[in-house]
Amino acid sequence: MRAFGHRVVDMIVDHVETLRDRKVSVQVPRAELDARLGSFTDAPASPDAVLDLVERDVLSAITAVDHPRFYAFVPGPGGFVGAMGDALAAGFNVFAGHWLAASGPGAVELQTIEFLCNACGLPPGAGGLFVSGGSMANLSGLATARTVKLGGPDASAVVYLSDQAHSSIAKGLRVLGFASSQVREVACDANLRMDVAALERAIAEDRQGGRRPFCVVASAGTTNTGAVDPLRAIAVSCRAHDLWMHVDGAYGAAATLADRGRAALDGLDLADSIALDPHKWLFQPFEIGCVLVRDLRHLRQSFSVHPEDNASYLADVGRMAEREVVFYEHGIQLTRAFRALKLWMSLRIFGIAAFRAAIDRGIRLAEDTEHLLRADGRWDVVTPAQLAVVTFAPRLGNAGVAASNARVERAVERLTADGYAMVTSTQVRDRTVLRFCLIHPDARIEEVRETANRLATYCSGD
Repeated sequence: MRAFGHRVVDMIVDHVETLRDRKVSVQVPRAELDARLGSFTDAPASPDAVLDLVERDVLSAITAVDHPRFYAFVPGPGGFVGAMGDALAAGFNVFAGHWLAASGPGAVELQTIEFLCNACGLPPGAGGLFVSGGSMANLSGLATARTVKLGGPDASAVVYLSDQAHSSIAKGLRVLGFASSQVREVACDANLRMDVAALERAIAEDRQGGRRPFCVVASAGTTNTGAVDPLRAIAVSCRAHDLWMHVDGAYGAAATLADRGRAALDGLDLADSIALDPHKWLFQPFEIGCVLVRDLRHLRQSFSVHPEDNASYLADVGRMAEREVVFYEHGIQLTRAFRALKLWMSLRIFGIAAFRAAIDRGIRLAEDTEHLLRADGRWDVVTPAQLAVVTFAPRLGNAGVAASNARVERAVERLTADGYAMVTSTQVRDRTVLRFCLIHPDARIEEVRETANRLATYCSGD
């Protein structure tokens, strides 16, 4: 066991040490991988032989989202401390569903959730739960909003979100049984932020039409452009109309740890619920997201179920609920992994100041990148640097939008095949654009410049 474990740690350290020298993305066809991997047999295999296979043929065929030149989607620069936290949680096989099974892990989760609540400015009495990621955090927040504001399913209910909202919101609403006619898409302003005047008009129209507005979903850092909806103004509107305010901060909410991030997220502290992903801007390995709520009692109101009362095999745990937190009563999962340990260990070992500095560095690197792109006559900056995201496209000149869009798609494909870096495209105002997301703490401006130069070459067709 020790030899096996030591080799696994060596593989992880080798991965970290050599990451910058390797391709960002490698894809291999399924048929080729099946031929390499072979099949299951009745006979056991040598642990070293299996690790050889994993190292050579499994982990070599990935997109390294922790690579310092992975600028696509949202990077996942998970740290070594977090990986070791996950190893401990898995090695001890912690069941983190309730206090009876895991009081020590429960205390760690509560401390870490309280830290995040305080960082977001939520008041005493706030709380939350660690979940798999932003999709489940958004689903949990929306389910809580429905219970608190509606008491359950209501065919007349309406929820509001912007046309820049993440797809996980629409998916979560569909899972909860909302029809598309109950989801009102609110237009954005010129800066791709929810238009509060348009929101007010939509609420008035729906009330007049006999519908039941109950929730507004605001974005704290859209994945497309890093835009932050006017949170304070939305909160005022929600209070005036007695609506729940859910903030999808899966990407951006963690930036509140840094002064400039907190300023950009003005009004986050007024949310009724917040989704936040530590596996993004808090540099943790997948999976760890969390839902935070202004009033912890609302989670238990929404997810606590006691169909058999004292006849239940969980009755002993239920009696403990009067004294300690029973985590499965705050969310969907009964069986829960000990996700909090990796973040708790990372915050303790590195200190909060290190996270604050890393977040601030990402914000500044995107601003430096914007200046670099503006100074380069080959690019149009489509949206400015916002929470470490900047979008850009080939300068149109005499070429039309369709030609520019085709050049962007070609450049993405060629850069991915090149392997030096990875950048993906997105749609902004009907234009296909390139996008840098620069949250990796080891991203470097000189490598961003080289990536932009390669993209310009690929856009030109050379």
